[in-house]
Amino acid sequence: MLQILDNMETLRNLTPAFPTFLLTGIPGLETVHTWISIPFCCLYAIALSGNSMVLFVIITQQSLHEPMYYFLSMLSATDLGLTVSTLLTTLAILWFNAREISLDTCIIQMFFLHGFTIMESGVLVAMAFDRYVAICYPLRYTIILTNSRITQIGLLIIIRTVVLIVPLLLLLKPLYFCKTNVLTHSYCYHPDVIKLAWSDTRANSIFGLIGLGLTTGVDIPCIVLSYILIIRSVLSIASPEERHKTFSTCVSHIGTVTIFYIPMMSLSLVHRYGLSAPKVVHSMMANIYLLLPPVLNPIIYSVKTKQIRRAILRLLLTK
Repeated sequence: MLQILDNMETLRNLTPAFPTFLLTGIPGLETVHTWISIPFCCLYAIALSGNSMVLFVIITQQSLHEPMYYFLSMLSATDLGLTVSTLLTTLAILWFNAREISLDTCIIQMFFLHGFTIMESGVLVAMAFDRYVAICYPLRYTIILTNSRITQIGLLIIIRTVVLIVPLLLLLKPLYFCKTNVLTHSYCYHPDVIKLAWSDTRANSIFGLIGLGLTTGVDIPCIVLSYILIIRSVLSIASPEERHKTFSTCVSHIGTVTIFYIPMMSLSLVHRYGLSAPKVVHSMMANIYLLLPPVLNPIIYSVKTKQIRRAILRLLLTK
C-alpha cells in the first residue's frame, strides 16, 4: 500500500495539472505541408459545400419533405459536424505548424468528433429501417414513419450519443499524462490519447468497449438484418425489372454504409494491431476515415437520387 502511495505521489510530482498534447500532420512530409494543404482544402470545401447544399435543398424544397429525405438531411448535418470538428486543427498544422493542444480542448474536440461519428452510425441504422419499411411495407410507409416518429428517432440518436460519450471523456480528467504528449493524428482520437496515459486506464478501456458494443456492435447487425429482410422481400417479386428497380433505391445507402464503416474499422485495426506500421499509414488512415464519408456522401446521393439531383441543378441554374 505504501509503495502504491509513493508511486501516486511520484506521478503527482512528475505530471502537470494541465498536460499539453502535440498533434501530428503527415509524418516525414513536414517540409511540404503547405502543398499538402491544397488537396485537404479542396476536400474540406467539397464536404462543406456538398452537404450544405443537400441540407439546404431538403429544407427549402417542399417535395423533399418525406421520411427518406429527412434522414438524408440528418446524415448531411452529421457529416458537416464531423468535417468542422477536425478542420481547424488539421489546417492549423498544415499551414502554421500549430501542433499544441490542451487536454480540455482535446476533450472538447473528441466530444464532437466521436459524438458525430456515433450519430452518423445511428442515422445509417435509421436509413436502413426507412428502406426496410419502404420496400417491405410500402402501403404503411407514411403511417409508420410519421414526422413525430422521425423526430423521436433523431432525439434517440442524440441522447444515445451524449450518454455514451460524456462519461467516456470525463474518465480522462483524472488520468496522469507526461508534460508533453505526441499524438499520432492531426486531431484528438480517444484510443490515441489513452495510450499516452501513465495511470491505470482499465476503466477507460472497459467503458470504451461497452460504448463500441452499444454503437457499432448494435448498429451493424441491425443494418445487416434490415437488408436480409429487404433481399427476401425483393426476391419474392416476380418481375426481374421490378426487382432491379426496387433494390436500386438501396444502392445509395449501401454505398454510404460501406464508405463509413470500412475506414472506421480499418483505423481501429491499425491502432490495435498495426503498431509496427509506418506512422504515415496511421496518419493517412485517420484522414481517410474522417474525410471520405463527408466528401462522398453528397456525391453519391446527388448522382443516384433523381429528386436530389434535380433540386440541386434547379438551385444552381436559378439566377
